[in-house]
Amino acid sequence: MPENRSDPASRWIRLGVAIVPALAAKPRPDPIVWLAGGPGDDAVGEAKLAVDGGLNRDRDVILMSQRGTYSANPALTCPNIDEFNARATGLASDSPETQRLHLQATKACRDRLAGLGADLGAYNDIESSADLADLRTALGLPQWNLYGISYGTQLALVTMRLHPQGIRSVGIDGILPPSTAGEALAWSAAKQGFDGLFKACAEQPACNDRYPNLSATFERLVGELQAKPVTTTITLPGTHKQVKVVLDGTALVNWMTSATHVAPQVPRALDELAHGKPQRIAEQWAAAKYSPQAVGRTSHGLVYGVFCSEWTPYEARDAAVRGGEEAFPSFPRSVRSQSPQLAYLHQDCDTWNVPAAPRSIRDATKGDIPTLAISGGFDSQTGAANGPYVARTLNRATVVTVPYEPHVVLATSKCARTIVASFFDTPTAPDTSCLKGLKAPAFETGP
Repeated sequence: MPENRSDPASRWIRLGVAIVPALAAKPRPDPIVWLAGGPGDDAVGEAKLAVDGGLNRDRDVILMSQRGTYSANPALTCPNIDEFNARATGLASDSPETQRLHLQATKACRDRLAGLGADLGAYNDIESSADLADLRTALGLPQWNLYGISYGTQLALVTMRLHPQGIRSVGIDGILPPSTAGEALAWSAAKQGFDGLFKACAEQPACNDRYPNLSATFERLVGELQAKPVTTTITLPGTHKQVKVVLDGTALVNWMTSATHVAPQVPRALDELAHGKPQRIAEQWAAAKYSPQAVGRTSHGLVYGVFCSEWTPYEARDAAVRGGEEAFPSFPRSVRSQSPQLAYLHQDCDTWNVPAAPRSIRDATKGDIPTLAISGGFDSQTGAANGPYVARTLNRATVVTVPYEPHVVLATSKCARTIVASFFDTPTAPDTSCLKGLKAPAFETGP
């Protein structure tokens, strides 16, 4: 593909493509294209997730690495940022020194990628959606289907708007609307996911009796830890390496945003923290960052290419503070100043310094392509409310919330997989009957 389609002198880049054959003896003629999350995740590396989700039952599944990801050439990965993110679990989240080191890592990444000749302004949804349209032409396919997860849903919605030709149907799982994506939405999503989990605990007698008013406990801990962080040492799983972990209010919010994926453990972990035992949360928080798989996997060139051209130019610099105040008014301002998992975003984008995308990138997607907008009730990363939101302008959308499930339900829910399979069979009338009778997980309770 050309790196920058608006520049006649642009260099060419290569994108990895993998095709997983259908299991059926006579596959359907319209394959499913997998759009990875992130931004910055590599679709080719998510083949197992697509197969485990049953997508290649009777259709081939096509996985194309988005530009800049690790199976593309060039790969705009920055291990120095991944390594700093691990070290940062041992730093106070909002200290001036942490901010300085964070932005230093961002600048070093940018300088290295620019030094390699990358046109950093060309890593965005406009180019990626054109890459997809060109791939369909290259493969000679008159029609195909899209399935996007997390950030991949944003790319799917942009592609539906800019290149609708040949798209039979679209599944979006863990929905990120291009028109509202940003720091305020991250706070709203966190609130939805946390509330869903706390409500499920309150409705389960054993959990509610052992951990009454868990929401209040969580909010109290955020304030207390921000005022007086807890420092502990943990041993990284599978190693003898010990690392320092600082748990402040911001770190607790970020842990909780990911911890809805292990929802049954959350009430007990919060209770342990409240009683002076931070090890479980500290280990989960740090282990994910220190995992060898976390280094060199994310394309930060694509991360900031999307965030800094499509998000921050169209969201006020105080959006995090305002979104946090609306969602969690009891949190200290220093916690609300950084949206979950989006630390120092505007400052990063000042450093990244790429042109803003056309304002139309924030347009809502309209049309009549059959769409499955599916979310999890515990989704604290994109929020289940985004399903009804995007469906307002999609005439043939089916909105589904799978209760008690975290972000990206295809990965965790047998019912979701059944619904998705039914959707691709009959895109205008998927079978959602498996939702009836779903029960909350049994929450762990401790002494």
